[in-house]
Amino acid sequence: MSSYQRREQLIRIGRSLFASKGFEAVSVEEIAATAKVSKPIVYEHFGGKEGLYAVVVDREMRALNDALFQALSGENIHPRQIVERTTLALLTYIEENAEGFQVLVRDSPTTDPTSSFSSLLGDVSTRVGEILEEWFKRQKLPAKHAPYYAQMLVGMTVYTGQYWADQRKLSKEQLAALIVNLAWNGLSRMEAKPGLRFEGGKAHRERERAAKDAPQSAPTSEESGESDDGADDAVTASSDPTS
Repeated sequence: MSSYQRREQLIRIGRSLFASKGFEAVSVEEIAATAKVSKPIVYEHFGGKEGLYAVVVDREMRALNDALFQALSGENIHPRQIVERTTLALLTYIEENAEGFQVLVRDSPTTDPTSSFSSLLGDVSTRVGEILEEWFKRQKLPAKHAPYYAQMLVGMTVYTGQYWADQRKLSKEQLAALIVNLAWNGLSRMEAKPGLRFEGGKAHRERERAAKDAPQSAPTSEESGESDDGADDAVTASSDPTS
């Protein structure tokens, strides 16, 4: 086996172990034993477990980054198409790189925030926000809200993808359709000034005001202290055939 082939073998083994156990639970001894090599071979290629992990993460980040930003590229693309393309791009990556995705979403020991999965999602959210901002302006919606909606869309898609990675009961197209259904039908019916209907301070104040303004119902005989005994006696007397 050539040096290049050995390096690629160790990367594949490292990715599989990191995906199934996480960084902390994997040792150099286990990596070497799985590859049927000595520990010095691992150190020779990567300098240790941390170096191997960094290579695995870098490869997966570049693959996912290329897939997502290709989906976000293009001029004058309808926002719904952006949602569809980005959702399918992420689900396709998960489908084709299940172990790599598991490595990315696990807790990372890296101290470089620019190489983290959350950093990549932040970049994607920024791009989605820019697209939404232009569309919001055309729809007469507050453009300042676009970054928040972008975070919601990306977060919803990523967390749903994580669930789907372990629950493959739907095809990626079926799942993408569900995500787009919720995301787009929500986006296409947005209000310029949304509010909470049942909860929150404003909703509570409106209920209190409505309760104060509601007409008072007429008091019952019991509440007024009057008795219906006399009326009952009169009805009884009139209906008595002997009276």
